[in-house]
Amino acid sequence: MIGKLKGVVDSYGGDFVLLDVQGVGYEVHCSARTLQRLPKPGEPAVLSIETHVREDMIRLYGFRSDAEREWFRLLQTVQGVGSKVALGLLSVLEPPQLASAIATGDKTAVARAPGVGPRLAARLVAELKDKAPAFAPIDPALIALSGAVENRSAPQPVADAISALVNLGYAQLQASAAVAAALKAGGEDAEAKVLIRLALKELAQ
Repeated sequence: MIGKLKGVVDSYGGDFVLLDVQGVGYEVHCSARTLQRLPKPGEPAVLSIETHVREDMIRLYGFRSDAEREWFRLLQTVQGVGSKVALGLLSVLEPPQLASAIATGDKTAVARAPGVGPRLAARLVAELKDKAPAFAPIDPALIALSGAVENRSAPQPVADAISALVNLGYAQLQASAAVAAALKAGGEDAEAKVLIRLALKELAQ
């Protein structure tokens, strides 16, 4: 099995790069984000490789980091997620962003990927939520807060502060992270207006 390729970029296709490794051209399928960050033809490149072998074909998938490859594997453990959807998710979200979105239950961010509707996004979050923190340094307080908001068990000032920040245009994950930081600074009994002020200060940094 091929686990890594080091060669020279020959050319690009719609969703793949042709990598010349000592005269042998390997067609390697990648996420849009990975393709955008690879060098121009004629320059060297290194990719972590996931090899899929089927009766009628062998297909190579390439990643700029081992973490991206691990997410590609992990995503496909969820029913309804194949290689195409997994690459779509990695095209929209970096591995740390994907880990944060799943760990904090941000289904809206997950559903931004092509081929991922609300139902599949909910399944991804539900099945991978416990595994996601291992892939990114996520504050446990943020995970707990996001879960409380999702379950409608968060204190009213916290829910109001997050809602206010979302209404100001911040993403749910940004708002939750800022309010989690505000709670540490202002204390568990802080009023919504105090949390909003501290959270906006946090977001401005």
